[in-house]
Amino acid sequence: MKLPGPRGAASAAVIDLLAGRVAGLPRQLEPDDDDDLQLALFVCYELAYRGWDGVDDTWEWDPGLLGARATLEARFESDLYALVGPPEPVDPAEVPQRLIELTESDDGPPLSKYLRGRATHDQFREFVQLRSVYHLREADPHTWAIPRLAGKPKAALIEIQIDEYGGGVAPRMHQELFKQTMSWFGLDLTYGAYVDLAGAPTLANNNVMSLFGMHRKRRGALVGHLAAYEMTSTAPNRNYGNGLRRLGGDAAAIAFYDEHVEADAVHEQIAAHDLCGSFAAAEPERAGDVLFGARCALALDNRWAGALLEAWR
Repeated sequence: MKLPGPRGAASAAVIDLLAGRVAGLPRQLEPDDDDDLQLALFVCYELAYRGWDGVDDTWEWDPGLLGARATLEARFESDLYALVGPPEPVDPAEVPQRLIELTESDDGPPLSKYLRGRATHDQFREFVQLRSVYHLREADPHTWAIPRLAGKPKAALIEIQIDEYGGGVAPRMHQELFKQTMSWFGLDLTYGAYVDLAGAPTLANNNVMSLFGMHRKRRGALVGHLAAYEMTSTAPNRNYGNGLRRLGGDAAAIAFYDEHVEADAVHEQIAAHDLCGSFAAAEPERAGDVLFGARCALALDNRWAGALLEAWR
């Protein structure tokens, strides 16, 4: 993936450092706005995924860059607390039911219904472009949790992730199925091709998974985030698939959404009970983190959906 263009002082400093245009970072790395913050974080996090073209892999563990990333993460975490509140203690036995109540009461912007019944070809195409930032590496951020869990929660997470990775069959991987949708719209299938088009809400949706995934202490928030995704996925993906059928999408283009309707209906129960319920029972002091991660997933996704609908209006 090519380094994106900067959007402010913080992202410019990080990008210039990785591109070899400067020798170090400024003493104070203060983002100009949320767009600048989210891009700077995304650039830092990508070093732990597939990296940037022409950027040495050793930057992933550079002490100076990690220190700067920690400063940016503190700002992002503060924003998350302001958005959904900090983690609070909760009875571990209540976690599955609290997750069910949280996801069932979610009444975010009706993006999937709009795409099902009203979106134009160009609007659906833009939706796919923006979602590609996540879907071309779908499941990867949540996989960080596997070596940080044990026993029943670990087995449950692996059961979910096996489906995400197509049961080990490359063409069935969700990352690969999404390329079929992109191909139908004539989009660039290159990993990260549309990062430059992605605003702060899109990047924040991706960054929160990396924030939780790359820190062992946030493993509870990571499994809660995944649970919220799985437990709210079936109906929207059915709407996306039907919207694409309305626009003339063929079976290959719709396969990604149909696959999620089938798989995530099963994943809902695994995520709530076998993954999060057993994690909370095993680590009761982190039960509140599970619900915090779920709240973050829902709030950020709702913010993203609202921003997209508003832009189209």
